[in-house]
Amino acid sequence: MNTSLYTIRATKKSFNERETNVESDEQRIVKLFEDGDRALMAADLAELSRIFADDYVQYDEFGESLTKQDVIKNLETGEIRYLSMMSTGRRIRLLSDELAIVHGSEEDDVEQGGRRFPVRYVYMDVVVKRDGSWQIVGSQLARSSGDE
Repeated sequence: MNTSLYTIRATKKSFNERETNVESDEQRIVKLFEDGDRALMAADLAELSRIFADDYVQYDEFGESLTKQDVIKNLETGEIRYLSMMSTGRRIRLLSDELAIVHGSEEDDVEQGGRRFPVRYVYMDVVVKRDGSWQIVGSQLARSSGDE
């Protein structure tokens, strides 16, 4: 067999497999974020424990940090409730087989401290694959332009 032809076929197969893995990793990450939105609205603490890594840290628009435990506690106590969440944009950048950055924007209705209000923000999340599953390890939130 011609080795150069074999090399081309092997390279093409490897490229096609990688392309398929990238697509399915992107699909898994999209599903992770959709599951996360549903879990936040339902205050599904078990599901959120799966979605957020144990070492998860979120920085809000004021620069204050929240851990996974803080986020779950705030939902558990009713400190905050997500009444609706609508993704208005999401871009996934796979940096390696186990690391991705997700840029996005949301329009949410939130209840906190007895007040209901809309919140628009942009975010950047860091997502890692551990033991074959994607999890969110970090989030940075910022208010969208036009929000006061």
